[in-house]
Amino acid sequence: MTDLKDRIAAMHRSDVRIAWGFVLGLWLALIFVAIGTWDLAPSGGARVLLLAAGAVILVFNTAAIMAMLKHYRDDRDFMYGLDIKFLDEARRTRG
Repeated sequence: MTDLKDRIAAMHRSDVRIAWGFVLGLWLALIFVAIGTWDLAPSGGARVLLLAAGAVILVFNTAAIMAMLKHYRDDRDFMYGLDIKFLDEARRTRG
């Protein structure tokens, strides 16, 4: 049973790292786009509007990833246990 718990913990850690990598990538991409297109905005008001819209996207996407990770943590044993069961079964049937 310890092997299963270790495998579940490893899969969960991997998913958490990947999710935070996506969040970091989104933040960096939106910052890059904001800097790259800063001079294209026709006025100061347009810049403020674009920055506010980008901030809303960042906040909501970050919150969604955090909620997803909380759900993964709460149901970790069930979700990853099923994944491991099906992965092991697929490995057995392949040979």
